[in-house]
Amino acid sequence: MPVKALTKAATIYQVAARAGVSIATVSRALRDDTPVTEETRRRVLAAAAELDFAPSQPARSLAEGRHAANGIVFPDLVGPYYAEVVLGYEAVAAQLGSSVLILATRDRRDVAAAVRELARRVDGLALLGRTAGNDVVAGIAASRPVVLIARDPVPGTDSVRTGNVHTARALGEHLLGHGYRRFAFLGEPDDSPDVAGRYAGFRSVLRASAGDGSLALVPTQGLDLEAGERAAGDLIRRGRPPHALICANDELALGALRAARDAGLDVPGDLAVTGWDDLLAASFAGLTTVAQPMRQLGATAARWLNRRIQDPAPADPAPAARRRVLPTRLVVRSSCGPHPSEVHET
Repeated sequence: MPVKALTKAATIYQVAARAGVSIATVSRALRDDTPVTEETRRRVLAAAAELDFAPSQPARSLAEGRHAANGIVFPDLVGPYYAEVVLGYEAVAAQLGSSVLILATRDRRDVAAAVRELARRVDGLALLGRTAGNDVVAGIAASRPVVLIARDPVPGTDSVRTGNVHTARALGEHLLGHGYRRFAFLGEPDDSPDVAGRYAGFRSVLRASAGDGSLALVPTQGLDLEAGERAAGDLIRRGRPPHALICANDELALGALRAARDAGLDVPGDLAVTGWDDLLAASFAGLTTVAQPMRQLGATAARWLNRRIQDPAPADPAPAARRRVLPTRLVVRSSCGPHPSEVHET
């Protein structure tokens, strides 16, 4: 039985040579959403059919001078919040044919240099939180698309974040309704726009209550379980702890619950505790918290970045920057006590 010889797959260069155009024009002609004359598109499609050419993502990227990779910058990669955001980001990027390069800025001596170096290796960049200064962001945005996650907007860049102030007010009103009056906020507002919004929202409720409540700010070294345990333990050991601990995220809150347990305190009888994020562990711990769409944050950033890369807008007029605030919701559980007017999860 005769053996059929294997033929080498056609390349984008061969298609371009047969059609008499550049490889960039071949790439544009094979995409229906790009401006190419009908005659040129006809020639390219005919050449591709004759050569049995199947364009790959790397071939398209080569033709268009791209990397077929997006970058994302995090303050840290430890913790479920960052994991959820990156899962949402990577899933959408993969669906759209891009790989993902990840940079964590924690413990780096020159963060700005590291971020700029990553930007040179990717087609677009997403940055979460205050991982780089506004000047660095603006400089990168001048040459490639940038999307900001959980951060204040920077001119010329898209930004997506979740609601903080309004839901923090709802949390404050709920706790005041329980009769709690002495509060401590665990977290560092200066390190995170999200934490700053949560602190500001809660503080505004107390101010509106005609002084019927006090709020102490307790900065933490990080946002992990150990930081929450240390901060809450210090407060408890000082004597006369607050009525309620308002923690900037669930990991701090879970650490605070551990400190309260170790001190023999009843939650919420002796001390109420709340968090933010609604991690899976929060449900098991009966933690009152705020649910936010972490995967949707990453997915939205990846989708917007892909649109900017695929359909770059003309420099004049400048493209309008997208702004989106994803909704959050209060989830009431047992760690702040039952409330007769609330239907709460257990």
